[in-house]
Amino acid sequence: MNLLKRILTAVVLIPIVLLLVLRAPIPLLALVAGLVAALAVQELLKLAEGYGIRPFHLPTYVFVALLFVLLAVNPGDKPLSSTAFVAGTVALAAALAPFIFLVLGMRREDLSGAFPAAMASAFAFGYVALPLGLLVQLRQQWQGAFLLLYLLLLVWAGDIFAYFVGRSLGRHRMAPRISPKKTWEGAVASLLASMAVGWLLYKYALPINSALLNAHLIERKDGVFAQNMQPLWITLLLSAAINLAAQLGDLVESLIKRGAGAKDSGSILPGHGGMLDRIDALLLAAPVLWYYAAWRVLQ
Repeated sequence: MNLLKRILTAVVLIPIVLLLVLRAPIPLLALVAGLVAALAVQELLKLAEGYGIRPFHLPTYVFVALLFVLLAVNPGDKPLSSTAFVAGTVALAAALAPFIFLVLGMRREDLSGAFPAAMASAFAFGYVALPLGLLVQLRQQWQGAFLLLYLLLLVWAGDIFAYFVGRSLGRHRMAPRISPKKTWEGAVASLLASMAVGWLLYKYALPINSALLNAHLIERKDGVFAQNMQPLWITLLLSAAINLAAQLGDLVESLIKRGAGAKDSGSILPGHGGMLDRIDALLLAAPVLWYYAAWRVLQ
């Protein structure tokens, strides 16, 4: 029954997510990403309470919302200016977050809880909001929609193969204290699946690009053309790096839940648990791809 719910939820959500990342205007994409971030942050702060912490709920949501408002009104009309603006915004927000939440902590009667609360809120911002913000900005870069499609397919393929291969063939536990069901066999299958998807997208990039353009799902700036294709070895290496980051992101979230004594971060998605459970792999995979794309823009 849980597997059926998992499949049905994916069948409903995947087309919506793909349509958003390929075609939605940046302000709408920023709004949706902001809502996802708020839900995931709410779940994370709830997990923090399992550690005996009383986080700053409303100030954290406001700080997260401001980031996505800035992304929605990003003045950069070219990939280079947009990347520079977001990189500066992210750096400033990450630097200010601990101080802002500590200042708020000065108002608490019990000062012994101020630092843990500020730490939880600043961590929630850096752990959830910043990676999702980078996803929004990635869409504004050259080939942005195609890169997001590549990222999602890689992460989804890795997750699916890790799940089914781990259940059927898994014998060697990867991290039994953190995530008892994860196995090395599933991890290897996940890596190979992501690299295979990367290879397939590279091999068929031009026909896929043409189909998306003809269906008006992407604009020409988002397309992949023969003159701007990178060598295959870079795609395979990047695919492996993204997969390993995604698997580590999954384990990190499992660690947080395990320490809080929770099985899932929430129950908003039938069969998948909470929003944080669904995006945990993206939270480390997205910055890896964003950094690569930003480096490419600066070349």
